[in-house]
Amino acid sequence: MSGDLPHPHVHHAGHDHRHEALPAHHEHVFLGEGHARNEKRTWIVIAVTATMTVIEIVAGNVYGSMALVADGWHMSTHAAAMLIAALAYFYARRHARNPRFTFGTGKLGDLAGFTSAIVLAMIALLIAWESFMRLRAPVSINFREAILIAVIGLAVNLVCAWLLKDDHHHHHGHSHGHDHDHGHHHHHDEGGKDQNLRAAYLHVLADAFTSVLAILALTLGSLYGWSWLDPVMGIVGSLVIANWSWSLIRDTGATLLDYVPDDEDLPEEIREIVTREGAEIVDLHVWQLGPGHHGAIVSLLADHPKAPSYYREKLAAIHDLSHVTVEVEARAA
Repeated sequence: MSGDLPHPHVHHAGHDHRHEALPAHHEHVFLGEGHARNEKRTWIVIAVTATMTVIEIVAGNVYGSMALVADGWHMSTHAAAMLIAALAYFYARRHARNPRFTFGTGKLGDLAGFTSAIVLAMIALLIAWESFMRLRAPVSINFREAILIAVIGLAVNLVCAWLLKDDHHHHHGHSHGHDHDHGHHHHHDEGGKDQNLRAAYLHVLADAFTSVLAILALTLGSLYGWSWLDPVMGIVGSLVIANWSWSLIRDTGATLLDYVPDDEDLPEEIREIVTREGAEIVDLHVWQLGPGHHGAIVSLLADHPKAPSYYREKLAAIHDLSHVTVEVEARAA
C-alpha cells in the first residue's frame, strides 16, 4: 500500500532556496508494504482455526473425549490472539490518513504484537502449570485418540504457518515514491519486519510445536508406557514458547519506545551524507514509523548553510527514510 506514496518531504532545490516551502498537505501513511496481503491472510487463518476449534469441541463432547475438548479450547486462545493482529491491521488501514495520528498508524502492528506476546507468555504459563499438575497427579491417556488429534492439529497449524510466513520483508523495495540513484540503497530488514504478522505466526508456530512434542511423547508413551513423558514435553514446550514470547516483547517494546537497534545503520548514513555536504550534525533523532519506514529530525550547523530542502533532497537517497525534518543554522563566527 505504501509503495506508491509520494515521498512527503523531498523537494527539488530551485534557484531560490530561501523561498521554498513545504506543501500545505502531505500524507503520513507508514503501513508496511505487505499490509493488505498480511491482513487478508490473518483473517483466513482465523477462519481456519475457529472452524477447527468448533469441530474439536463439538466432536469432543459428542464422543466424550476430554483431550479433544481441551485441544479445541487451546486452539481458541490462539484464534483470539490472532484476532488482535487482524483488528490491528484493520484499524491501522482505516485510520492511516487520520491527521490526529501525528506520525500515522504504522506502529499499531507493534502494539498488537506486544499484546499478543503477553498472551503467548500466558499460554506458556498455563501449559507449564497443567504439565506440573499432570506430573503430580497422572491421568490415564487414550494414546491412539490423542495422537490422531495431535496430528490433525499439526496439519492445520502447518497450513496456517505457511499462510502467515513473512516472505515479504526480504523484498521491501524501499521505494517510497522516489528513485534517486545516489548509491545508498541500503536494506534495513529488521525495520521492514511486520511484528504484527510475526506475532500471529508465532502463535501458530507455538501450537504446531506443542503438537509435535505431543505426538513424540504420546508415541513413545504408547510404545514404552512412559506416561510421564507427556507432561515433561509440555514443560519443554512452555519454556520454548516463553522464549519466543520474550523475544517478541523485547523487539516490539523497543520499537514502541523508539529505541534504535545496534545494527540499525540509518543514523550513520545520515551523518555520512550531511558531513559530505560540509555540515555538522548537532542533534539527531531517528525512529521507526512503521514496517520499512523511518522518521528523522536532523539539526545541523554549517559555515555556508543551504536551505533545508537541499539537505532533505540529499537524504532522500536513504530509501527507508520516509519522513525527514531538517533544521539548519549558520555556525557562529
